[in-house]
Amino acid sequence: MKQILLGLLLAAPLSAAAQALTPDVMQRITTANALTRQDVALRNALAANGIDAIATKAVNPANTDLYFSHEAPSKGITDQQSSGRCWLFTGLNVMRAKVIAEQGLGNFEFSQSFCSFYDQLEKANLFLQTIIDKANLPMDDKTVEWLFKNPLSDGGTFTGVQDIVSKYGVVPAEVMPESYNANNTSKMASIISLKLRQWGLELRKMVAGGAKSNAVQKRKEEMLGEVYHILALCLGTPPAEFDYQWKDASGKPLGEKKHYTPLSFYKETVGWDLQNNYVLLMNDPTRPYHQTYTIDLDRHTYDGHDWTYINLPMDEIKKMAVASIADSTRMYFSCDVGKFLNRKTGILSLDNYDYESVFGTTFPMTKAERIQTFASASSHAMTLCAVDIDADGNTRKWKVENSWGPTYGVQGHLVMTDEWFDEYMFRLVVERRFVPEETLKLLNLKPVKLPAWDPLFTPEN
Repeated sequence: MKQILLGLLLAAPLSAAAQALTPDVMQRITTANALTRQDVALRNALAANGIDAIATKAVNPANTDLYFSHEAPSKGITDQQSSGRCWLFTGLNVMRAKVIAEQGLGNFEFSQSFCSFYDQLEKANLFLQTIIDKANLPMDDKTVEWLFKNPLSDGGTFTGVQDIVSKYGVVPAEVMPESYNANNTSKMASIISLKLRQWGLELRKMVAGGAKSNAVQKRKEEMLGEVYHILALCLGTPPAEFDYQWKDASGKPLGEKKHYTPLSFYKETVGWDLQNNYVLLMNDPTRPYHQTYTIDLDRHTYDGHDWTYINLPMDEIKKMAVASIADSTRMYFSCDVGKFLNRKTGILSLDNYDYESVFGTTFPMTKAERIQTFASASSHAMTLCAVDIDADGNTRKWKVENSWGPTYGVQGHLVMTDEWFDEYMFRLVVERRFVPEETLKLLNLKPVKLPAWDPLFTPEN
């Protein structure tokens, strides 16, 4: 009986005083964690330096190993500057590599501003129309709450490239060049977001008051007109048609000047079936592999496609990536770029920093645990363009073309070790021809629908 009572006492919850940071608790904590002489030296170093500067390992072979056995080359590095358009730069960079190779150009860029304009307008419509669709739900409904928290973003995914380009086409960068607000989007986005929240409340009141559908839609169209006006002032007005003449690397004209619409220019220069030519892959160890998933409202247009993907083990994804690079075909790729990134060298390696020695602790969470606890997610899209394979056929490291300008990292590129790739790579978009038949069959499965607020599905910036 005494043992039973003792067990009950030990299992009982601590008192409120014991659970709080009382003076006694603080005394025990401070006594047990007094700084040693070595700690004082570290504290002095950290007083004048960032944590990464102190934790940087003196020797990391990944910093000097820049050889790649297989590479899909391109020319020129783009710069998204202070904007969240990495998904768009990446998608357009995949396309421009094809155009540069086929036209024999020194460099070429599609206009990011042109696609950004329609992306922001379409997202505004997606928000407003979804607010109308869900106007009968209470404000504290999870989806309604998520909508008002996230009315607009210039971040996104490859589905945005698919839907925006397929619907509106593309134009050369010279036809609609970047503006200050295209490169610095935060203020423009905050102004439009504030208006969208205001209009969202107005539309809910109209529906609650019994307004007819055509009246609600007429008011929504007026709201979108205001968004269009703001975008036109900040980004310029997208051209409906234009004349263009190709030029080689020296500026010499190639052929005759031709007249285009944005869609005819896309069809002539790229011509891919964006909706059917690509397979979207994910490595998410928190969920079963060899299953398709779709994320609610993870799209750029109301009439577009939610991000729908096949979840696969990393070894299967790597095989497809290697096959694509060996064919000189670049890929849309996304990862958690901020983890273990040496911003001076552009190397992504688990051996870049020794936080354990600095702080005397360990960080043992797995990739799945980091996802579940919001410690890691896909944050940035880049163009996967190179892989290094050893004599035994094992992948050693990877290279991506980034959109942070030509002076960042390895001449505008980032290099990642294979171990880093395993831990922090999330999404890859590959052409169907590189996907095994057995994997393609998984697309026939009914996708498991995930909510918009799932921890892994933040827009890539």
